Amino acid sequence: MREKTIDYVLRATWMAVTKMYNEEAGKKGSTMSTGFALLSIDPENGTPSTSLGPKMGMEATSLSRTLKAMEEKGLIFRKKNPQDGRGVLIHLTPFGKEMRNFSREVVFTFDNVVRKNIPKEKLDTFLEVFQIINDLIASKKIYSNQESISS
Repeated sequence: MREKTIDYVLRATWMAVTKMYNEEAGKKGSTMSTGFALLSIDPENGTPSTSLGPKMGMEATSLSRTLKAMEEKGLIFRKKNPQDGRGVLIHLTPFGKEMRNFSREVVFTFDNVVRKNIPKEKLDTFLEVFQIINDLIASKKIYSNQESISS
């Protein structure tokens, strides 16, 4: 393939971001997926376990593994949901809140450095393009018409 496809650029960039986040998380004995989960849990009221998967875009089995590891590391604890006795709320421990703050700082540092190095107009265009790509995917317009695919 002579030209890099949009898919290639997306995957290569996301792999680089993932590697960078995992390297930073590794300094504290954590992972990117743990950091993402920490950021997805309400630090004050907890979060229903059933809403975490969709919120994070994770499959139930992967999420279960991540939550189990987080519980073993003392980052979270589970508590029955007082409004729904069948459900469970995931709460952060004090250590979990500390690691959540670390994760927030890592994400904001990345965001701030990118914003300082890319002109606002270009960043606005980048975000607009990604929104359009997400809309195309969500509306199932990519593969609904095979004629739109060119060789």
